[in-house]
This record gives sequence, structure tokens and C-alpha cells, in this order.
Amino acid sequence: MATPPNHPPLAEQVEALLAADGPLTIVAAGDPVLRRGAERFDGQLDSALLARFVEALRVTMRAAPGVGLAAPQVGVPLRIAVIEDPAEVPDDVRLARGREPQPFRVLVNPSYEPVGSRRAAFFEGCLSVPGWAAVVARHREVRLTGEDEHGRALDEVVRDWPARIVQHETDHLDGTLYLDRAELRSLSSNEAMAQRWTQPGPEEAARALGFPLP
Repeated sequence: MATPPNHPPLAEQVEALLAADGPLTIVAAGDPVLRRGAERFDGQLDSALLARFVEALRVTMRAAPGVGLAAPQVGVPLRIAVIEDPAEVPDDVRLARGREPQPFRVLVNPSYEPVGSRRAAFFEGCLSVPGWAAVVARHREVRLTGEDEHGRALDEVVRDWPARIVQHETDHLDGTLYLDRAELRSLSSNEAMAQRWTQPGPEEAARALGFPLP
């Protein structure tokens, strides 16, 4: 995909972003960059600039805080995302959601395809849609392919909550927000989440708000 008209080359854009200290600004829903398919990474950033950009994504993700961040979320339309999940949640939540600690890693040009037909539904949020969460049914297992930041091939099956993170971040690179896949009757403010929907699963919310689960 060509660089959109009136936009600087991606290397210049990234250099400008990195000129400021601290976390990058996360763009919010309504910014067109979140709705365009991101450009496949093919050396637009040299290795040193790519390493600096990846580090900036890590700093920004941790500061937010979040468990994943895609380049379009900081305004850069490249197929790059980072994920990391310390999974600091109660045991009942961890067991219900299959949420295990995930080390920091970089996904370059990732894609996924479902493995089997099983799906799982849980509340999900997004750093680009602050203040809200909604229930999203996603594939329980996916095959992740792509590369890491060093160009090494990725080809693995991921399950449960890690699979949800992979799907969420890869969707960002295709111009898809989690709300596009959500049960909109489940849409809840952070305040409502804290007051009402702290259970490990969404079954009580489904009964009260009137939406189906897979």
C-alpha cells in the first residue's frame, strides 16, 4: 500500500514521534488510521529505528496499561504489534479465561486463522476506545503466522486469552476494532464494569443485558 497523500514517509513519521520523551500518544476511535489496513512491514524502518519504535511501543503499552498495542494505535500504519500480559488477576479469573503470563514479544506482519470451531466470549476493552468494555466472542484457538522483529518466522498455535490478544491486535492491523465484533447490548462503562460485571465470565451480564453467548 502506498503512503497516503500528504503524509510523510513512514521513517520520517516514526522519527518525529520518537523525538518526544515518554509514552507515545494513543489515538482514539474516529481517527482514520484505525480504519485503514496497515501497510505490510518490508524494511520501511531500518533495524535501529525499528528497535527504537518497538521500545516506544513497549513503554506506551505498559504506561497505559495494556496487554497489547498495534502500530496504528500510535498513528503509524505498519503491520507491527507488541503484546505482553503479566496476568496479574485472581485465580478464578485466570482459570475461567485461560489467562497465563505472556512475555513481551513483537509481531511483525501477523495473521491468524482459526483452529477448530470453539469460541469463547468475555468482556474486552481497547486502549483506543477508553472507558468502555463489551463482550466479544473469539476463536478459542488460532494459528498465528508472521515474523518477529528480527525477521524470524512465527508459526504457532495459541489458545485462550493469549489467542484473544493475538486476534485483537492483529485485527487492528486490518482496520478492525473490537466493537465491530462485540455484542453491543453488553457495552458497559468502566464504572458499570467495576460495580456489576467483575465475575470471571459474562454469563450474568448476558442474562441481565439480554445478549447471546456462543
